[in-house]
Amino acid sequence: MKNKVFIIAEAGVNHNGKISLAKKLIEKASDAKADFIKFQFFNPDNITTKWLKTANYQKKNTNAKTQYELLKKLYLPYKKLKLLEKFSKKRKIKFMLSIFDHENVKKINLFNIKYIKIPSGEINNHLLLKKIAKLKKKIILSTGGSELKEIREALITLKKNKLHISKISLLHCVSNYPSSFKSTNLKSIISLKNKFKCDVGLSDHSLGYSIPLAAVSLGAKIIEKHLTLSKKMKGPDHKASLEPKEFKKMVEEIKNIEIALGNKNKKIQKEEKEN
Repeated sequence: MKNKVFIIAEAGVNHNGKISLAKKLIEKASDAKADFIKFQFFNPDNITTKWLKTANYQKKNTNAKTQYELLKKLYLPYKKLKLLEKFSKKRKIKFMLSIFDHENVKKINLFNIKYIKIPSGEINNHLLLKKIAKLKKKIILSTGGSELKEIREALITLKKNKLHISKISLLHCVSNYPSSFKSTNLKSIISLKNKFKCDVGLSDHSLGYSIPLAAVSLGAKIIEKHLTLSKKMKGPDHKASLEPKEFKKMVEEIKNIEIALGNKNKKIQKEEKEN
């Protein structure tokens, strides 16, 4: 990830539990020239109780009263995710998964993936981190809702289990949907990079795509952004996502910024000389 910004189209649960919608998201991510399409690999029975209430933003955007009820509707089991991996290969876009529970760690090697995303909510799930580290795959660790101490402890756990820091990337993140500009604190990208000596990117939940563009200018090596077919759809994350035309425009702008950043050398440019 040294010389290129990697762009992850976060399908997440914006497929609403339907494989037909998931395939359309893959098609749109591929058309936009994202590097990865990412889905969430979880079993509702393993990650929530049946009585835990939904968060406020989830209540506004769904009819579900409990986390379990919500996740049951948004759940894609292993066999369906394997079909989506195959479809992603056909559409020439890399496939990635977020891992939430121990059971599915065992199945990761059944997928042909190089990167595993650890979502923000699992940053202090050290038993899960240990199991994932032993797979020896590249890790993208999201840091929403966490402080430096928790990030440091997560990295120590991964490194103690023989995962080298060169295989770990951090994502600055604000765990709200949508997150406000005021809370974004983009300079954290610089401080995380300086403190932990690894690649740092942004998992963005803000409206629009101005924040990801600013993040690239600050040195972000990864941009993760939710993709939806329509913000009007029912579901927890659609309103904090980009629709296909917006996502494609974001990718184009990021590529322009990569070129424009150039190098640190101040010199007269070729196109200036005539003037």
